[in-house]
Amino acid sequence: MGKLRSTMLGLPRRYKRAVQVFTDLILVWLALWLAFMVRLGIDEMFRPVGTHIWLFMAAPVVAIPIFIRFGMYRAVMRYFGNDALIAICKAVSLSALLLALLVFWFGNHAPVVPRSIIFNYWWLSLVLIGGLRLFMRQYFLGDWFSASQHVPFTNRDDGLPKVAIYGAGAAGNQLVTALRMGRVMRPVAFIDDDTSINDRVISGLQVFNPKQIQQVIELTGAQEILLAIPSSTRARRREILDYLEGYPLHVRSVPGFMDLASGRVKVDDIQEVDIADLLGRDTVPAQEELLERCVTGRVVLVTGAGGSIGSELCRQITALKPKKVLLFEHSEFNLYSILSELEQRVRIESLPVRLIPVLGSVRNQSQLLDIMKSWRVETVYHAAAYKHVPMVEHNIAEGIYNNVIGTLNTAQAALQARVENFVLISTDKAVRPTNVMGSTKRLAEMTLQALSRENAPQLFGDAEGVTHTNHTRFTMVRFGNVLGSSGSVIPLFHKQIKAGGPLTVTHPKITRYFMTIPEAAQLVIQAGSMGQGGDVFVLDMGGPVKIVELAEKMIHLSGLSIRSHRNPNGDIAIEFTGLRPGEKLYEELLIGDNVVATQHPMIMSAHEDYLAWDALKQKLQALLGLLVADDYAQVRQVLRETVIGYSPEGEIVDWIYQQRRREP
Repeated sequence: MGKLRSTMLGLPRRYKRAVQVFTDLILVWLALWLAFMVRLGIDEMFRPVGTHIWLFMAAPVVAIPIFIRFGMYRAVMRYFGNDALIAICKAVSLSALLLALLVFWFGNHAPVVPRSIIFNYWWLSLVLIGGLRLFMRQYFLGDWFSASQHVPFTNRDDGLPKVAIYGAGAAGNQLVTALRMGRVMRPVAFIDDDTSINDRVISGLQVFNPKQIQQVIELTGAQEILLAIPSSTRARRREILDYLEGYPLHVRSVPGFMDLASGRVKVDDIQEVDIADLLGRDTVPAQEELLERCVTGRVVLVTGAGGSIGSELCRQITALKPKKVLLFEHSEFNLYSILSELEQRVRIESLPVRLIPVLGSVRNQSQLLDIMKSWRVETVYHAAAYKHVPMVEHNIAEGIYNNVIGTLNTAQAALQARVENFVLISTDKAVRPTNVMGSTKRLAEMTLQALSRENAPQLFGDAEGVTHTNHTRFTMVRFGNVLGSSGSVIPLFHKQIKAGGPLTVTHPKITRYFMTIPEAAQLVIQAGSMGQGGDVFVLDMGGPVKIVELAEKMIHLSGLSIRSHRNPNGDIAIEFTGLRPGEKLYEELLIGDNVVATQHPMIMSAHEDYLAWDALKQKLQALLGLLVADDYAQVRQVLRETVIGYSPEGEIVDWIYQQRRREP
């Protein structure tokens, strides 16, 4: 049977259509003959063929062209659905009506045809033609009993993982259909909060109340729960996940409607639970006027365009229909990846946007200036930076060159090119930093603060007496960790769970602020449209999250248990590795208490102290000289004097410098 099914599926399309047409020809004759037999009885079952041969010739001549016109031979049998059934009803009804007209017109010139024959022919054709197609759909799917778990004597174990689906709505039913076609998992039950459908059967699956999950496990053997509730709020999803955490089930989810509509995923793409759902914080609707102010119809440059934040900024900026988007990135692969994605989106959505990929480094100020002048850039989003704390802690020179000097170069190029808006992507680690990365980001903020206060500054590196009129509005946006970014703990935990553990957490009390990448990028664009210049905007990150609790939830929602002293037979252990160099237990978003609300409820404006431009230039000059001399003890001293609250927890050690000292 399997070989026959494969052979039939492998036939060329024209052969499949020919088989369907021939089969329908036989079914039309069979329906007409049975119509006579139902009316006249078995004793007269052979008389109609001889007496009404003209009618048997006319029936397929009328029916087959109508079937073709209604697209009955264009439907793919494996994906035969409600639309195809409606088309069959229309086509059969119309063909029966036309056949009735033929009988009426030619009734005086042929043997009498009983009037009930047409009605019998109509319903028999529906049963035979529609029924055969439904039968063949199940045959090609190879799953005769997938929709009959509630029917006695039809249960069987096909070896597929059994899953219960949380949500019996449209998304849940689409998921059931996709799983049955894909034959990777076997849906065995629905779980839904709606009490009006409890104990009902939908798509062949019984609907259970969430309080009956233990009963679902015992009756159906469910091993996983798939969340099919894309329209529910984050707060509601968190409540559901908190409840499901108490059961030995792997919890996963189906994508939301926006992901489906954008084409990034399909309805049958199953993914691990979105950690944003565990945070339970719903996003605030964007203010369109703020989103469009610095982007729509403008020329926009994004540095670090291939990074986590930079790439999402590019996606959202492209959707806002700028005139041009310059993707500035030093990694060739990252630039190629984001460019390919955006080009496809521009083509599919017919967006009036020109994409310009630029390979380059923010350490090259002359290149930046040439690009901004040549393309007449109006808005810059500066996302290029080294952000991994331990990595920068041991590569100090590169961290300072990229984060501080790179920001200085980009800002000075923007000022010289008369760019209207400049937005720096900053971090909560810039607040009272204990690491080099945080101190460099705060120094980058201070650079923009100082520049924004100057009407005609003499730029760093320029000859004495050379000044430039400042037409650029500099703003900074500071926020915490983003979920799923490079270096984030979330992908690491997923990888460690798949490997069987252990999950590594640096300290049992360590906490972090979290936000999704799309939400952070959207708020950055809106914040960049506000302020007068020199503003430090802080995003509302919600409450801090304990990393160890996040690890525990991810283990439980994977259907596994935690191995500990109290549970030595658990599946996955959590190990504490100790704080890494420069790492803090708690992150902060504000240096002082001077914070005011803005027109957006998720964005606050902070008033932070800063150095005057001339004084800051002297600090930067001293810092560069010390880097050239490999004097990292003095580098630390200059950072401590310049960045308020910078308190390194150990000696600064640059790997390259350390290796040089070891050489004879």
